[in-house]
Amino acid sequence: MKQLVCMKITPKVDQIKFDEQKKTIIREGVENEINEADKNALEAALSIKDALGGTVTVLSMGPPSFEPYLKLAIAMGADDAILLSDRSFAAADTFATSRVLAAGIKKTGPFELVFCGEASSDGSTEQVPSSVAQWLDTPQVTYAKDVKIENSKIVARRVVTGGYETIESPLPVLVSVELGCNTPRFPDFRRKRWAEKEFKLTVWNLQDLGLVQSEVGAQGSRTIVKETKSLPTPTRKNEFVTGSPQEIAKKLAIIIKEAKSKNN
Repeated sequence: MKQLVCMKITPKVDQIKFDEQKKTIIREGVENEINEADKNALEAALSIKDALGGTVTVLSMGPPSFEPYLKLAIAMGADDAILLSDRSFAAADTFATSRVLAAGIKKTGPFELVFCGEASSDGSTEQVPSSVAQWLDTPQVTYAKDVKIENSKIVARRVVTGGYETIESPLPVLVSVELGCNTPRFPDFRRKRWAEKEFKLTVWNLQDLGLVQSEVGAQGSRTIVKETKSLPTPTRKNEFVTGSPQEIAKKLAIIIKEAKSKNN
């Protein structure tokens, strides 16, 4: 069972800021972390590996500074990690990003399963998993709550209004998992020390993937950000009620009555 996990390294949510001139997220000088939904994707793959054997390879697109986070994925149980890194990949939208990820997956050879998180905490478009599946010409299952293999098929459960739906698909298939669908395991500290000292990260650039510059990064993107806005933090109306307990009760009754009439 050969599995791959697409993993994005994102700025910590409380540190996300935008460059008003470039219309891009500021990634310099901020702390990064493995995207939370992608941790769930990794855990889903590792659970299947625990049950059926095989390998799990983590695949990420980004600068060389992402290496420690991919080694953390190795410490969590992944067998290998590949970084797709080239300056020409910068400023990519979901179209160009998915193209690069799909090229990386194809380069690894035949596979049974590709896992993705449902969305990234910085972009939150939820477009990349489905786009990667399109580039791979592979069936896809999105927003899966839990995933297992039965009779050489994938069986995934997805939450819908009023209950669940169960989806089956032949292999190979791409699955995006719901944020929080499982509890990612802690890194093994002995494996973490080994990864930090001895693990050799595979790095593929534009030429390695067989792509050209016009297909990736800003040039290969189909969308642009024309404007960014900072929305003010919403505030709640405050009103202090004073008086005796009886007076306060009467005033509160009037306030509640008025609020209900406005909402109706």
